[in-house]
Amino acid sequence: MNIHGKDIKIFTGNSNPKVAREIAKALGLPLGKSTVTSFADGEISVSIEETVRGSDVFVVQSTCGPVNNHLMELLIMIDAFKRASAGRVTAVIPYYGYARQDRKAKARDPISAKLCADLISAAGADRVLTMDLHAAQIQGFFNIPVDHLLGVPILAPYFIEKAKTMDPSELVVVSPDLGSVTRARKFAERLGAPLAIVDKRRPRANVCEVMNIIGEVKGKRAFLVDDMVDTAGSIVNAAAALMEFGATEVCACATHGVLSDPALERIKNSCIKEMVLLDTIPEKPGAKEARITMLPIAKVFAEAIERIYADKPVSPLFT
Repeated sequence: MNIHGKDIKIFTGNSNPKVAREIAKALGLPLGKSTVTSFADGEISVSIEETVRGSDVFVVQSTCGPVNNHLMELLIMIDAFKRASAGRVTAVIPYYGYARQDRKAKARDPISAKLCADLISAAGADRVLTMDLHAAQIQGFFNIPVDHLLGVPILAPYFIEKAKTMDPSELVVVSPDLGSVTRARKFAERLGAPLAIVDKRRPRANVCEVMNIIGEVKGKRAFLVDDMVDTAGSIVNAAAALMEFGATEVCACATHGVLSDPALERIKNSCIKEMVLLDTIPEKPGAKEARITMLPIAKVFAEAIERIYADKPVSPLFT
């Protein structure tokens, strides 16, 4: 595969090698030869085992848990490629950790999402390819180009197929909070369904209380749409509130399945009929028992990488 004088190479850290292999396979390429381990004291050790001089290098690495280890792996790999004279290095980050620390919520708070963006740029990345940042404005934290893919074009067709057996008048798409309204609206437009919003407040981190439902959900099958599921308290409470307000069943979907404890247990014991996630973060043990379905992102990322490599627009992937 050679379009404009440079070859393309796909490498991976340890956070999500399965997705990296699937991306490379979709592009008809072998996965680049590299080893990422740790020394006895915990320092990250990176060894690039093939030449990358003049190559267009794509490093696939979600900065999911353990977040700090995977972030350092990414930074050191980028530095290694730049020092090995790679032509261009793109950080492919399906899940961008620290994204929720995107502003000062109270006095003396850090803005860690900006710090991480600065670290990635300082390490030598020429551009970033990511999906569904917690806040789209994080793109502006980078001083390099950012291609921001959306999860809705992958999630929506799955639910459109399920909706074919349902009465369209019985469907409603629900945003679990005000922050996800734009994402849920795009999802609703694809399904041709009305939109409802869960009004909630969050007294402290990872704790939320549902206050009210804006919109009509009585007698309807509800599809909850969010960007990520962490401890699952928010989405489980929203599902319970929908049932209390008269919904007949609730399915949920999100781009990123962080699934910190006790998320799997909460989902398993909830009224959610099915939870659909993308594999931006590797599937957790016990996910199937919690009625979680994983959808692949490799095809979309492979096409985005191919377009970036060929200097073509990435925007057609949004539709």
